Amino acid sequence: MSLWIFLSEAILISLSGVMAPGPVTAAAVGKGSESPHAGAWIAIGHGVVEVPLMAAVLLGVTRVLDLPYVRAGIGALGGVFLLVMGVGMLRTLRSADVGSAGFHGSPVTAGILLSLGNPYLFVWWATVGATLILRSIAFGLLGFVALAVSHWLCDFSWDHFLSALSYKGGRFFGRGFQRAVFAVCGVLLLVFGARLLLDTARMLLV
Repeated sequence: MSLWIFLSEAILISLSGVMAPGPVTAAAVGKGSESPHAGAWIAIGHGVVEVPLMAAVLLGVTRVLDLPYVRAGIGALGGVFLLVMGVGMLRTLRSADVGSAGFHGSPVTAGILLSLGNPYLFVWWATVGATLILRSIAFGLLGFVALAVSHWLCDFSWDHFLSALSYKGGRFFGRGFQRAVFAVCGVLLLVFGARLLLDTARMLLV
């Protein structure tokens, strides 16, 4: 198998995870009310977490991610952050100016915090991602770097597309559209946060 064929398969697998609804995609849509490029900055923050994680998987540190208390700690912090962000996003619906996306930090910071607090990201890289990394090293260091860049470009393209779509939709349809987007994203973040906390509680009770 050539490197290009492997990368094509890896991109398709990556897109299946990248395009799945989650906290980062919800934040990209929400932050898109402020800037069409917010998703790109969120993807940069996401990459700050994900690229070192990929390197850690390459070095065989995945055993740490299997420790129940490590995963529980990540899940608890992530669940609380998502709930706070979801509540903040819903609260902005009362204000005259919808534009804070429920999080007053930069998109880069949002990308970092949402990624650090998402245990499913760590599980994905410890399982599906680890398989891709093991296949990539058959092509040497170039294969690993190509995989990392290709996967991150999937995140970058999708998140940028979502924020640009949200921004243009808000400008075209007006404030009512932005409020509807915020309502949906806020509820989704609450659902994601609650699910993380419930999964964490189940993990500790097992």
